[in-house]
Amino acid sequence: MRPKVRITICALAAVAAVAGLIPDGASAMDKKVVVGWVERVRIFPGNLVVTAKLDTGADNSSLHVADFQLFTRDGSQWVRFEAFDEAGRTVSLERPVVRMAKIKRHKEPGQNRPVVLLGICLGDYRADAEVNLVDRSRFSYLMLIGRSFLREGFLVDSASEYLTEPTCTKDGEKE
Repeated sequence: MRPKVRITICALAAVAAVAGLIPDGASAMDKKVVVGWVERVRIFPGNLVVTAKLDTGADNSSLHVADFQLFTRDGSQWVRFEAFDEAGRTVSLERPVVRMAKIKRHKEPGQNRPVVLLGICLGDYRADAEVNLVDRSRFSYLMLIGRSFLREGFLVDSASEYLTEPTCTKDGEKE
């Protein structure tokens, strides 16, 4: 029977440095922030803090909304929805629709979802990201953060949770 081996992100960074894959004077850890596979994030507008699953297998991010209404404003498509945090605080939002995404689902028909821009704060990093709106009530986490956001400077440690707290304010500054 082969022993189980757990390679941490720090160990991978050390191997990369020894192999010469990282320039002298720098390390992989200097460039990327290590986060767990589950983290609290802050969403703007609304200033909601939700627990999110950080999923490197997903291209894009998703936010739980029980229902949404598409409408037209000044010739553009918009969406109206309610977002909420684990404490039950609800915020009603109206956002322009960036696009409609066709989402492939395993053993289920594809689904069209509205995609909006929302501010997301993970740790002290805040950026506007495309987020599709979907009913995630059957999942454990209200939000899923995908690679399109994570590639901006994060390494996900799949053995860890809650390594950081969102410290951004509405303007992207630290609290």
